[in-house]
Parts: sequence; structure tokens; C-alpha cells
Amino acid sequence: MRYEPLKSDLYARHRARFTATLKPNSVAFFNSSDIYPTSADGSFPFKQATDILWLSGVDQEESILVLFPNAPKPEQREMLFLVETNDLIARWEGAKLSKDEARALSGIQSIHWLSDFERVLRDVMAHAHHVYLLGHEHIRRNNPVETREDRFGADLRRRFPNHEYERSAPAMNLLRAVKDPEEVAIMQVAADITAAGYGRVMRFLKPGVWEYELEAEFLHEFVRLRSHGFAYTPIIGSGANACVLHYITNDAQVHDGDMVLFDVGAVYGNYACDVTRCFPANGRFTPRQRQVYEAVLRVEKAAMNLLKPGVRLPDYHVQVGELMTEELIGLGLITREDVAHQDPAWPAYKKYFMHGTSHYLGLDVHDYGPWDGSEIKEGMVFTVEPGIYIPEEGLGIRIEDDIVVTKGEPINLTKAIPKEVDEIERIMASGN
Repeated sequence: MRYEPLKSDLYARHRARFTATLKPNSVAFFNSSDIYPTSADGSFPFKQATDILWLSGVDQEESILVLFPNAPKPEQREMLFLVETNDLIARWEGAKLSKDEARALSGIQSIHWLSDFERVLRDVMAHAHHVYLLGHEHIRRNNPVETREDRFGADLRRRFPNHEYERSAPAMNLLRAVKDPEEVAIMQVAADITAAGYGRVMRFLKPGVWEYELEAEFLHEFVRLRSHGFAYTPIIGSGANACVLHYITNDAQVHDGDMVLFDVGAVYGNYACDVTRCFPANGRFTPRQRQVYEAVLRVEKAAMNLLKPGVRLPDYHVQVGELMTEELIGLGLITREDVAHQDPAWPAYKKYFMHGTSHYLGLDVHDYGPWDGSEIKEGMVFTVEPGIYIPEEGLGIRIEDDIVVTKGEPINLTKAIPKEVDEIERIMASGN
């Protein structure tokens, strides 16, 4: 395994927290992701479904986790079903998890091969009253592809229509939002790898290079440090490309005088880092670039200190909007008259800062967590990413860090990545 796995007792604690939310005589099922095809006999690299990963640590396709805390048979209270290695699999793909390896990884003692699943399922369903199924209920999800979880749930409802079906997602979304210290520690590793990538790119960046060359520098450093690569498709936008929020073609040449926006993070142990920095291609900010950059930096620093336990996310975003409004007025981009006559549903600052400031971060880049107006809690991890985008000037600036909420000062996981103007210019001038 490329990364160092977390200890099994973490996954045991996660399962205990989840099963404590279930109704009596309930069974819950969690499935691995599919391996998605491309064309001919190709497929995309496997990426595990993050809920079964959070509960078991098992990073393998075609796995099924069954949690039945009130099962009459103790051996059925926690079960994992896995693909059994055969000679063909071992020869072409490499051996899958053994039962002993799965026990050590997950802390679950009842490990079965998938060939046993139908027999055990009939026994479990005969004793369970409620069945918890996982629907993909992230507020930003917009994907028509049917998942293995979708197919499993539809089949179970068809075969066992008289059970009471419940949703696992509400409890999982709340539980996953608060990170354990072990999770924060592995996210720090992802952040440190990301920082190394940014250090390499700062030494490489100069007028004349291509955006995809910069992408390649990141990938080299990430993989060298035991990351599986990018936590999300990297955004590397020079000049006006930085004003395209999800610019991922990364195929333009960098010119002298350009600012280059890098929204790039590494993944480690399946946990994501999400960082944005902006650097001048020639190593020196122009007066206007510095003016806009420092306005964004002031908003980012102030926003970090607003992320405290007890604060409501909607209130936080309103406060950040007020901070950005003042900065945009100071930059001459909007006027107080614009603000006085703004549409409350789309405030004046949205012309130049049109996205949200923060999202949850963890096993998913846009991780699960409550968006219902409930309070921020200690242990939650958020991005903080204000930006100003001025297409008419060919200038886009976003600065983003990953923040752990604590009772005191927030912890900035990505503080090692330079973002002060003088520090950036010094590093780029010296090459170190």
C-alpha cells in the first residue's frame, strides 16, 4: 500500500457512532464504488466510495459492509464481504485482501467472501425490521450515473418490499463533518505533500512555460512523496484564464506579466488537500496585481478567524461578503451606490466574487457536512477561498487554505505554502 493506513480502532469508533443513530433492529448496508468503463476494455482508476472507507478502511472494489448492531447472532453485528482472490485475479491484478488483512485493517472480525453474501443476506433480513440504505445526498451532487449503491438499494427494495427503509446519509453527513485527530493528522500529510509541490512549481515558473508543464511538476512531486496524485482535476490558469473558475484545460502558454492561479491539491490516504495560490510569472507583482492580491489576502485572513464553534455558516458567508464589499469599493470595482441599490439575492460584490468562501474538506474535496444553518463545531475542516476576478483586466486572484476549527486559534494545515507578497517575490528571485 502506497500510504500508511489509519489504525483499525478509528474505524471501530466510526462504526459505533453511526450505529448509535440507528433505530432498534436495524441493518445498514454500504457498498464500494464501481469500476467505471471508458471504451473498448479500458476503465478509470478505482476510487473507493468514501462512506464505506470512513467506516472500514477497506479500499477495494466489490466490497459490502453490513452493520446490524442488534443481530441475534453476535457474528452478524459487523460483517465485511470481499472478493476472494483466485489464480486469474492474482496473475492479472494482484492478490486482493485476505481475511486476516481485512480484520487487521478494519477491526471487523466477521469477514466473508462475496459468494456467501446471498445466504447471509436472507438470514439478516429475516431478523431486521428497518433497513438503512445510502443515498448520495450531497447538496452539490448532479450526476445521472447509477452507482453500485443505487442498484443494490433498488434490488433490495424489490426483493424485500415489506421492510421499513431508512436513510443513512443524514447521520453519515453529520458524523463525517467532525474530524478525529487521526484524520486531521493524515490531512496534514496531504497538505505537506501539496506544499512540496508548490515549492517545486515556484522554482520552475517563468514566462514561456506552458500551464500543462506546471501541472506535470506538481504531479511529479506528489507521486514522489507517496500521493496517488491530484485530489481533484488541477486548475492552472494564467492571465485571463484565472477568471474561469473551473478552468481545467491547462493548455496555454504563460506570458511575461501574467499572474498564474494554481488551484491544486494532493491526496494522501484518500484524504484531500485543496489549496489555491497566485504567483507572478516573472517573479514580480505589478502595482495593480499587488493591490488586488492584498485585498483578497486581507479577506482570507479575516475569514479564517470567523470560523469558530457556534458560528452559523450562512452568517459567516454574509460577514465575508461584507468584508469583500469594502475591498471592492477600495479597488474602484464597485461603488457605495451600487451597494445601496443591490439585489439582496445577488449582492453587488458577486460581480467580482461569485462563489462561496468555504466548503467542508476531508475524504471528499467537497466533503459532507450540514448546510442547514446549524452551528460550526470544533474539529470541522473547511477551505477558506475568497477571490476577485476581473476579466476586463485579465486578472483573477484566489487565495485558499485548509482550516481546522478549534476552540482557540484555527489551525491552518496549509500555512507552509507561501502567500505573502514579499515572501513570494523573494523565493521566486532566489530560486529557493
